[in-house]
Amino acid sequence: MSGSEICLRDGVEVMLIHPAYKDRVETRWFHPGFWGARARPVDSGGRGSAWFISDDDVSAVLREYRRGGLIARLSEKSYVFTTESRVRSFAEFRLLNRMVGMGLPVPRPVAAMYRKINPLRYEAAIIVERLENTKPLADLVSSLDDEDWYRVGQTVRQFHDAGIQHADLNCFNILLSGGEAFLIYFDRDRLVGDSAPGAGWKKTNLDRLHRSLSKVSGDADGDSLRRSWQAFMRGYQSPLSTLGAA
Repeated sequence: MSGSEICLRDGVEVMLIHPAYKDRVETRWFHPGFWGARARPVDSGGRGSAWFISDDDVSAVLREYRRGGLIARLSEKSYVFTTESRVRSFAEFRLLNRMVGMGLPVPRPVAAMYRKINPLRYEAAIIVERLENTKPLADLVSSLDDEDWYRVGQTVRQFHDAGIQHADLNCFNILLSGGEAFLIYFDRDRLVGDSAPGAGWKKTNLDRLHRSLSKVSGDADGDSLRRSWQAFMRGYQSPLSTLGAA
């Protein structure tokens, strides 16, 4: 147990719990059926594997780890187990904790879980606090002004300067609320040593986001997307101390 996590073992299920939720989280929390009507599917992005869950003093998102692409036909929810430290839910939980400590705009982790389904494979899930009154960038593309795009660019720059390599930076994984931008969904992401301005992974991140915006907007070669991206890049390329000075 470290200062930012508590590890509990319950048979074949193992949990990491944030100290703020000590003595509250149960393994049942990771099963959508436990929440009944208090669980509502997340309807933007994803693979039907996330739910908004709520209780008297809990407002969070439960997400199961699921595969995409052709490999999902063979194994939708299970992954090869090597070591506990490399379990996807545990890695994401710990990265989120670290980013919260760095002051980055991300949801605080509540708990992470994995269960061995046989000696070689496991299934996993994570619960994070819900970012209230936010909407995915994908739902707002046509309604944002230059200042909004500038702020999104500044936010992405924050993560890049911190050396956070987001594995799937797309417009469903950026949430907006009241002039603030947040990043979510850090499965397979990592803190890398090279955060230099010319690091190749940063361009790969930006190219991935641009493709996502092109697809969602349906305006791949249009003036609207071009202007929006220019405002985004002004924010990304500007010193972070100028946030809001679009």
